[in-house]
Amino acid sequence: MKKILILMMGVIMYAMNLQAPGFGEKISLKYVYSKCGGENISPELIWSDFPKNTKSFAITMFDSDAPTDHGWWHWMVTNIPLEVTHFPQNAGSPQSPYFNLGFQSVNDYGEIGYGGPCPPAGEAHRYIITVYALDVPGFQIDREINPQSLSEAIKEHTIQSASVMGYYQRGWE
Repeated sequence: MKKILILMMGVIMYAMNLQAPGFGEKISLKYVYSKCGGENISPELIWSDFPKNTKSFAITMFDSDAPTDHGWWHWMVTNIPLEVTHFPQNAGSPQSPYFNLGFQSVNDYGEIGYGGPCPPAGEAHRYIITVYALDVPGFQIDREINPQSLSEAIKEHTIQSASVMGYYQRGWE
C-alpha cells in the first residue's frame, strides 16, 4: 500500500486510501448484478488516512459510461460513523448482518443497497467505487432519495475522497 504525502500550506497530510481486495481491473462475476448472470455481492472495502476533521463517511459506486444523461448509480451509502472503516464483502445486501453499517439508499435499479455491474452489450464500462470523508455527521434522508441528488449533497460536504476502478463487459467470465 502506497501512502501519498500532500504538502498544503506548510502542513504535511496523507491522501486518503481505499482498498477493495478482489475488485480488480477486470471485475469478476461475483460482483456482477444477478440479472446479468452474477452473484451481486458487494466488494470488501477498507479505507484509511482520512482527514482528522472527518465527521462521517459515504460510499458510492458509479458507471460514467452508462447510456444515460447522468451515468448509473450502483450503490449509495451515507451516515457511516467514524469508527467504521471497513465494509465486509456483501455488506451491500439487505440480508447481510453488515447492511446497517451505514444508511443504504436506492440505486438506479430502483433497489436499496448494492446493484452490481450490468452494462448493455458492447464495450467495457468503468465502475468507480469512492469513499468520501464528509464534514457532516450524516444526512436526514429517505431511502428512496434520487441517487443523483444524493451524490450532489455528498460532493458538497466532501473533505477528501479515495476511489478504486474496475472494468466489466457483458460476456466476461
